[in-house]
Amino acid sequence: MKIAILGTGAMGSLFGARLGRAGNDLMLIDVNPDQVNAINRNGLRLEDDHGTSILRAPAGSAADFSSPVDLLIVFTKSYHTALALSEAAHLVDDQTAILSLQNGLGAADRISAACGDSIILHGMTNWPADLKAPGVVSSHGEGEVRLWSVRDADQDRARIVANALDAAGLGAVADPGTTIKIWEKVLFNAVMNPVAALTRQTVGDMAGHPDGRALAASILAEGFAIARIEGVDVEPARVQAAVEHAYANHRAHRPSMLHDVLAGRSTEIDSIVGELVTRSARHGLSTPVLETISRLVRMIDGHGFDNERR
Repeated sequence: MKIAILGTGAMGSLFGARLGRAGNDLMLIDVNPDQVNAINRNGLRLEDDHGTSILRAPAGSAADFSSPVDLLIVFTKSYHTALALSEAAHLVDDQTAILSLQNGLGAADRISAACGDSIILHGMTNWPADLKAPGVVSSHGEGEVRLWSVRDADQDRARIVANALDAAGLGAVADPGTTIKIWEKVLFNAVMNPVAALTRQTVGDMAGHPDGRALAASILAEGFAIARIEGVDVEPARVQAAVEHAYANHRAHRPSMLHDVLAGRSTEIDSIVGELVTRSARHGLSTPVLETISRLVRMIDGHGFDNERR
């Protein structure tokens, strides 16, 4: 399968390396020159539980590639989706499937707005991955992918794509219940990401403090209420189990929003917590914890931390 990865951060690099290792024809698209140059010079290095492998695949901006692909996987930050897809429009034709495995809610709507009548798939993944250096990604432990088509007519394509990802060792399943899985990941991320960004703590640090656990419980209670009123049948026990698993097994992990804040980059607070708050407001539902967290992250969004003020 001819596949383009749009955004080669930690997750895009992991998926690119696994899919390339499985024999797919890969294009790696990114606007970060350090990442692009490192991949073209040294290959994309993956360190995982199987050892170390190096994928030799071309990297560049979307303009560096010309022919349409079978599958375009979107891993950009949510707020970069429209621009990234406009720059990659020449890689999409009426046979191209566009798959979003991005964080947050509303990814399919953003893709539809940018690409119109395309084959759009949406999904979630919980694979652990860390970008250790330009061109070097680390992933230890297990994960899964759940995906489905936005339109009923594209269900067969969802199954084909899931099979390709599964053959690459990514644990992928074409699941009609993907919307529920997306919501459950959003609620998980609402616990992990903004709290880490605001406190500058690892997952283990948050787990080890009683206030961290109390805050997580409040976030989940509000999130579950929003899901119920939106008619999404999330399973609270499953989300809580995922949080506890992260607390126990990913203690040294720094969630991506913390990396963004420390680097002075914009965060995805709007597509994760902000979108939850927006949906709660539509129903007149009070969510004071989520609203406060969202406001606090926006106050530091794009500015980073001043070391002299710490």
